[in-house]
Amino acid sequence: MNTLFRTTESPFLQYLNQPSTSDRRRRISSLPVRIGLGRSTRTGLAKTTTRMMASSSSAATETVGREVLKKGIADFYDESSGIWEDIWGDHMHHGFYNPDVQASISDHRSAQIRMIEESLSFAGVPDSLKKPKSIVDVGCGIGGSSRYLARKYGAQCQGITLSPVQAQRAQALAAAQGLADKQVSFQVADALQQPFPDGQFDLVWSMESGEHMPDKKKFVSELARVAAPGATIIMVTWCHRDLSPSEDSLKPEEEKLLNKICDAYYLPAWCSAADYVKLLQSLSLQDIKAADWSQYVAPFWPAVIRSALTWKGLTSLLRSGWKTMKGALAMPLMIEGYQKDLIKFAIITCRKPK
Repeated sequence: MNTLFRTTESPFLQYLNQPSTSDRRRRISSLPVRIGLGRSTRTGLAKTTTRMMASSSSAATETVGREVLKKGIADFYDESSGIWEDIWGDHMHHGFYNPDVQASISDHRSAQIRMIEESLSFAGVPDSLKKPKSIVDVGCGIGGSSRYLARKYGAQCQGITLSPVQAQRAQALAAAQGLADKQVSFQVADALQQPFPDGQFDLVWSMESGEHMPDKKKFVSELARVAAPGATIIMVTWCHRDLSPSEDSLKPEEEKLLNKICDAYYLPAWCSAADYVKLLQSLSLQDIKAADWSQYVAPFWPAVIRSALTWKGLTSLLRSGWKTMKGALAMPLMIEGYQKDLIKFAIITCRKPK
């Protein structure tokens, strides 16, 4: 495995390695039931019942929390996607820049295309003989990557998003660009419960959607499930820094900064790239690679802020709604996170065994 990240086990993975609620229930259900229970046994049974009720309550609370998060994400992108497209075009992700060259305003949209091409190159996706024929875009936005990949490879591409507004706009843009429904299609769906059969796609693509996933283990498992044998999986996502061998968690001030960003952009708990690598390893995926591309995206957030401060940007923000305004106000926090080496822009790729 080639990875630029250390793999100290973080609290995120320590939590994942604990027995799940369903595991605990199975253990409880396997306890022997006896007639004529003694006093100590009755006491133990009462405690077990209490724990079962607490577990059920915790699971219910977690389910409600995830539904609230999903609605928040959908509403946020329903509200903000039109503004983003109007100012930045149909690619709703970071650009890939030369760190030694100052980027011009006109370079930002081409930098987003470079991000796609650099990601494909890093993963070793071929352009010719064994190029992908079937692609899924998980967290597709308004379909910029989907349409680009479909045209590049002559492939069929299906995109999923939580936002109905994004799905509708993505389909409209595909039609306007001459991409028939059979080649590119979009639907509202949950990345943690993808509406696809096992082993359907030659290329599984996730460009900046992993940070929204409340269950990273389930997210990665779904990416692997829908991948065909031999398929490439590409994740480009926001992560927090790797923990050093002497650390058990991030520093309190780092957690505080990330929590502010989570509140603005409807994000659950963050994890590191090393956490993702370990999850991929646990699924026996092959050719796992990871890299920190933070230096290559450094000009992105300052450029977004500059575009927001133009007359067009300001008037669009004022018309948009509070969720978009809150996201705009949090943009300097992203810059702060990158400057403090807390936030990492990571690419993680692998292959599913044949």
